[in-house]
Amino acid sequence: MSSTTYGGPTGPWGSSGPTFDPYDNTPELIPLRAAARAGDWPSVRAYIAGLDSTAKLNSAVYLVADVPGAEHMLERAVREQPGDPLPRTVLAQRYVYIGWEIRSSYRAQHVSREQFDQFHAWLRRAEQLLIEVCAEQPAYAPAWNARLTTARGLELGQSEARRRYDRLSVHHPHHYHAQTSLLQQLCPKWGGSWEAAHGFAQECARTAPDGSVNGALVADAHIEHWLDLGDREGAAYLRGVPVRDDLRFAAQASVLHPAHQVAWNSIGAHSLFAFAFSLGGHLEDAAPHFAFLGDRASESPWDYLPDPKASFRKYRKSALETRGGGRR
Repeated sequence: MSSTTYGGPTGPWGSSGPTFDPYDNTPELIPLRAAARAGDWPSVRAYIAGLDSTAKLNSAVYLVADVPGAEHMLERAVREQPGDPLPRTVLAQRYVYIGWEIRSSYRAQHVSREQFDQFHAWLRRAEQLLIEVCAEQPAYAPAWNARLTTARGLELGQSEARRRYDRLSVHHPHHYHAQTSLLQQLCPKWGGSWEAAHGFAQECARTAPDGSVNGALVADAHIEHWLDLGDREGAAYLRGVPVRDDLRFAAQASVLHPAHQVAWNSIGAHSLFAFAFSLGGHLEDAAPHFAFLGDRASESPWDYLPDPKASFRKYRKSALETRGGGRR
């Protein structure tokens, strides 16, 4: 790729990016990581207490739980503060991550019986913590959200996953993280169907407030479908006019809507649209998403490609050149 740079919300960028690191992309999260790495639960707790939305709360739970070794800090916090739902929920999410690392991301036929046994053991430990939290605080979104993942991993079925989502959505009707989790459950690889997955994604996009990130679920569902079809069929699928129009509607209703307020989930949502439009050859439609992203992106879905960074740069260059004014 050439060293041509492009301009956008974050200034000019070129051949070095993108960064997939959430802490590079959202520097205000760095103190949270530092506290978690240091095993400083009071500072983690204070940081999370200052967050102003359920979406940020859920993101913080994910990030702390993803810190290697955080289970030691969290287990200590649970012993010291047994009535607080937060340490139990983050610890449960940490157990989920440990279990999933053992299972790996391969399809079931490529996972050994021993891996499954360990995976399920960790998920059952998480589930016990989450059952307690949800019984005590039925409106506590991060715990119900984590229970959607344990339901999927423990293979509790479509009905149980939907029941858990419904319990959450009574209190938080447009919870994006929960919707992305249920969408996975609704895909064929977890016992669902494409009709169910696309129908749910479109319902989320249609019913969410204008400018919310929920419309990105439509792109997420189409990407999952592309992945399932394989390279040749998948590419033809994404090139189709119905898929393109689906994506256009969802993008205009969500991250491209005038009411959209940039938030922690915005980079992930724009990444989904940029990826889906690009792989479908709809480069002009991908351009505004790349213009927003600049040198930032979420690791998923770009990690579906053999060289995520090079692929991102290639598609970004092609997309922005369709705008005419993107080149500097």
